Amino acid sequence: MVGMVDDLEAWFPYPTFRPYQREMLELASAVAREGGIAMIDAPTGSGKSSVVSALLSARAGRKVLVAVRTVSQLDTFVRELALVRKKQPSLRFAYLIGKGSMCPLPGPGDVYRRCEGVKAFSAALMKERAQKGSLVPSRDPQIRLQLKKQDPDHPLLCPYFVASRHFVQSEESGGLRMVPSAALRTRADRLAADTVSPRDLGRLCGDCCPYEAMLQAARTADVVILNFHHLFDDEIREQLYQSLGIESSKDVLLLIDEAHNVGDVVQEIQSVECDVATIDQAGHELAGLRRFQSSAGAVIELLPRVDRFIDGLSASPEPMDWFDPALFARMVLRGSLYQTTGQVVDDLAEIRDFVREKSIEAGDFRETAVERLALFFYRIDRAARDPAFLSVFRRVDEHRVALAVRSIDPAPRLTEVAGMHWCAVLISGTLSPVDAYRRYYFEDLPVRTISLPNAFPRENRLVLAATDVTTAFSQRQDRENADLIADYIAAFSAVTGNLAVYFPSYHLLERFAGRTAPRIRSKKVFVEPKEAVDAGAALREFLALPGRGKAGILFAVTGGKWSEGLDYRGEMLSGAMVVGLPLAPFNRVRRMVIDYFVRKFGEEGEFISYTLPAINRALQALGRVLRTPEDRGVLVLAEQRFLEGRVRNGLPPWMQDELEAVDLAGFREEVSRWR
Repeated sequence: MVGMVDDLEAWFPYPTFRPYQREMLELASAVAREGGIAMIDAPTGSGKSSVVSALLSARAGRKVLVAVRTVSQLDTFVRELALVRKKQPSLRFAYLIGKGSMCPLPGPGDVYRRCEGVKAFSAALMKERAQKGSLVPSRDPQIRLQLKKQDPDHPLLCPYFVASRHFVQSEESGGLRMVPSAALRTRADRLAADTVSPRDLGRLCGDCCPYEAMLQAARTADVVILNFHHLFDDEIREQLYQSLGIESSKDVLLLIDEAHNVGDVVQEIQSVECDVATIDQAGHELAGLRRFQSSAGAVIELLPRVDRFIDGLSASPEPMDWFDPALFARMVLRGSLYQTTGQVVDDLAEIRDFVREKSIEAGDFRETAVERLALFFYRIDRAARDPAFLSVFRRVDEHRVALAVRSIDPAPRLTEVAGMHWCAVLISGTLSPVDAYRRYYFEDLPVRTISLPNAFPRENRLVLAATDVTTAFSQRQDRENADLIADYIAAFSAVTGNLAVYFPSYHLLERFAGRTAPRIRSKKVFVEPKEAVDAGAALREFLALPGRGKAGILFAVTGGKWSEGLDYRGEMLSGAMVVGLPLAPFNRVRRMVIDYFVRKFGEEGEFISYTLPAINRALQALGRVLRTPEDRGVLVLAEQRFLEGRVRNGLPPWMQDELEAVDLAGFREEVSRWR
């Protein structure tokens, strides 16, 4: 134990530990030494980001990969690792952000496919010129001429990749080998050895490819920060590990931040949607392939039947519902050359590979409809055999529906990814109750868990729950209940400073914003827009109010644009109220999801699949208020169901201890006393 603590303190970048922080870090360090999985539920202010120092203290030469969801979380770890490097100057770290946000090369289509395509074209020309003695492509007159002459809006060569490579004589084969250029290596060394913000990446890299510079830095780094898709998309992860020189995933320690979101991301990665426009475009693409792919004609014959199947569903009044994949197969395959959807999948896979190769050769880097159709048939075939995938349709507008296959259970993928690495540590401020998340993510695998108390001063927060209001569907039209909710919001608006009120849906937001906004005279009212393009400016204006001696009140949706992943420090937010228990809309699809998890986990299955995500959305909204030990704020759950046993037990232990049950009169009294 003494040696372990000594190693930990050699990497811990602060003079003292926060309350309960050492216990959390010692758990992470133990998992890094021994292998396995750990889940850490630690409220804001616990010092979760220092878990990376605990992993470094016991990594035994392995690489640490930190998976994050947003750039703000990436920035947090960049700052943390910069502090660690002050104690351990030899520490090298790098980050990988999506090409879409940092590729300097313009052009249409998917940025990843465009990148691979122009790299292939560029590399072919570079090799040809190298064979004629031009070993530094960026200086080659022919390459420079081609770069100058190409259409800047539809480039086939990448000047940034050209500047990132040169050729050397291979000692083994005697031939030429393409390697990172001196300019790229210099920039990569700077990235790994210094602290460079993602916002400064393009300026630092200059003529070199920013992604290639990041990748080069990551090859020699002790820690690499990446996003969830890098880790949980099998194809991306395999390519990335190959690029990083990771021969065995057992040589990797995983740290997964904001782990309450990881299930949704995994399910999104494994889901697909297909609509009439996709079917029609696939038909056009397949018609041009008849001469090259003998099976194209057979697939074309299926497409009008898929259209008719979609048309039949468009008469449904439901915004979303399940459809039987076996019925889909019978209607689409009847009278065709195919006996099973598996046979269609095989033919489409062959066609897809051919189309992808020809598209890249032609300089077209957009995803084709044939590729999406192939993925859809693959997933629909899976849904017929695997209850963890549901075939559904959703209404796009009044006249159109789209087919989809949705992954509903993240456990198989999470179990596979965690198990293939030496260890996986999942951290979040809202991973409560941690045992429910353990079962949801990892079923019966052995997982070490810890849930920390709130380290912030208790006197700096007031936590209240209403006993007399609800947004339960049976009470939504009750006038007295609605009047009480409006009265709670009006009373809450008297709290000093910027405030936020969160609702389960846009419908309820608009209803109560309309009723209560005229009663709020001391604050400027901001209502979350449905379109993201309008949300940023309004939020910036709201956050700037305290600096001008003013205050506002946000009306927003739990789980929406103003609810998660935002850091409202200091006076930016002095209180938050969650109106209602933000359960997902209940329909037949939701019932099927619940039934799946009840079969898997028994009675707890409904809580895990339906109630737990709602509690987390509420906690994420409330968590915007108290971001530092000095922050003060009022946290309100305006929903009586939060006081019921199973829901209340799903709250973090510190919140259960501090939660005060109040009626409207008691609420007014409590908030009037708050200073």
